[in-house]
Amino acid sequence: MGSSIVLAADAPESLARFYGALLAVEPRPGLAGNHWLVAWPAGGWLELYAPGRNRPQPRQQGRLALCLKRECDGTGPLASLEAWIASSLGLGATLLAPARLEPFGAEAWLLDPEGNRLLLLVAAPIDKGQPIGSSV
Repeated sequence: MGSSIVLAADAPESLARFYGALLAVEPRPGLAGNHWLVAWPAGGWLELYAPGRNRPQPRQQGRLALCLKRECDGTGPLASLEAWIASSLGLGATLLAPARLEPFGAEAWLLDPEGNRLLLLVAAPIDKGQPIGSSV
């Protein structure tokens, strides 16, 4: 049995392509023309659909927050995140708060093309030689 995250969308195919591009996976059609699937990195699916007229689901822009996480690419968490933000903006996202460095890495808040909150997180590299909980 798998698990899914579901988003109601005005344009499910377009939003599926946005998340597919961010996750570097190809979205695929789901059960009907207004239903799309994007493979989730941790397993399961991101399902996007357009609510039917006879049973609409209210869209709650800005209430759901998805977090997409990447490991640092070697340029440092902030530089890696800035490149990811630029890619997201090019795909139609809107930046809510600028990138900032945190102890766990770098993060930035955006809105996806349909107004859902999106947290991009680039994890800081872990010093494998240092025991967890110790300080230098």
